Amino acid sequence: MQVIARCLRSEIELQLKLHGYSLTKLAELSRIPVGNLSSILSLNEASRSMTIGQLDTLAMVFNQAPGWLYELYPDECCSEDRFSRKRLVPYLVRCAEVGRYDCIELIVSKLLDNQKNVSILFAVAERLFQNEWSNESAYFYNLVVDSEKDCFSEPFLMSQYRLFLISQGTNAEANQEAIVRFAPYRKRLSESLQLDALTKLVKVCFTLHKWGKVEQYADELIELATTQYELLKRGFFEPMFERPLVYYYGMGNLFKGVALERQGLYGQAAEYVRKYADLGWFEFLDEEGKQEVECFKIYSKANMYTLDVLMGKEAVIGEYVAYLRDHPEEILAGLVTILKSANKYGFCIDQVLRLFSERINHFDTFQDMIGMDQHVRFRHQKALYEFSKERFNDGIEETLHCLVLALRTRRYEDCFRCSALFEKHRKYATGEQIQRFQAIMIGGEEVY
Repeated sequence: MQVIARCLRSEIELQLKLHGYSLTKLAELSRIPVGNLSSILSLNEASRSMTIGQLDTLAMVFNQAPGWLYELYPDECCSEDRFSRKRLVPYLVRCAEVGRYDCIELIVSKLLDNQKNVSILFAVAERLFQNEWSNESAYFYNLVVDSEKDCFSEPFLMSQYRLFLISQGTNAEANQEAIVRFAPYRKRLSESLQLDALTKLVKVCFTLHKWGKVEQYADELIELATTQYELLKRGFFEPMFERPLVYYYGMGNLFKGVALERQGLYGQAAEYVRKYADLGWFEFLDEEGKQEVECFKIYSKANMYTLDVLMGKEAVIGEYVAYLRDHPEEILAGLVTILKSANKYGFCIDQVLRLFSERINHFDTFQDMIGMDQHVRFRHQKALYEFSKERFNDGIEETLHCLVLALRTRRYEDCFRCSALFEKHRKYATGEQIQRFQAIMIGGEEVY
């Protein structure tokens, strides 16, 4: 190992000669005290260990690429079978940041010879995650999950939770796999993390239209939030939640209501909407909590309009439209509801679609999983509406648009639904539309 250390320092000495720098000049350029440099670059046994930050600084002075000499750095972290956590964690973090996975693999293979070293891998993963290098942290979280023998340990459970968070996106397949992998461990987390985990689980299941699971996790969220609220009232603990406690209670009831609404149980859904319509009774509300209460008032109003419209109350559509104009963030979800009702009861909503035409043209900008889910539903309902009005060209365009969105998000049930809708109206399609449909079906993506 000492030979490698001398190689690292020999490379630095070589760069000093090539650039014609004295130690004093190098200290000036690197802002590393000359005494420290002298100790670091000494080739004798008593040489001082170099930090990865110092190596990076020297790389910049010598105009070298990030990750310079990383393959020679491990000796600064390791001595026989002993590892310096203080040196090793920053080193592995930097290796991940600059993409030096060749160096990571060499160290990891040695670390995993001893079960105790799993904590080092977890520390690296946490550092990367906190620094918003989520994809890079996933590599280390997976190592922890695969190597940790105690599935009740904090590193194992946190790694499972972090991997679930990292996996969330617009890919329906990946989201489903993330749920299957994480859900069995949700109740082993601390109560504060369980609240956040359940909230995220219920949102992902919502986008996947798994209404039974949405209900299950919403019920768990309501129950846990209620229990924590009772404990808080008794003074058993100080709040340590990511969001105000009222947020979790409200979200549980909101998603429970949405799940019931999507199953056509409008009366039962209304009961849950009323539960979050006015949460001002909640105690211990700070300013953030009071803002959440106001947000849930807005959500409840929107969802009551949703239920009325879905039950065929055409007269309410005008009020709902006025509400949507005042709350543009609700327009996409609102139009899905209005279109669904129009398709079911035969309403004409051309004027509503014209009113929001400019907003509709920007729906493709939605990149979050809930927004894209609603966009897919909007295009499908819009296609059905256009076909019902015998505007076949517009209906086919909406069908193709929906099909592309469904493919991008790996929503294969929606793909089948769209392709069936196209085939049903194929006789009205132009030759160019048929060609686009065929191109999409063999793997191409149409850009709108």
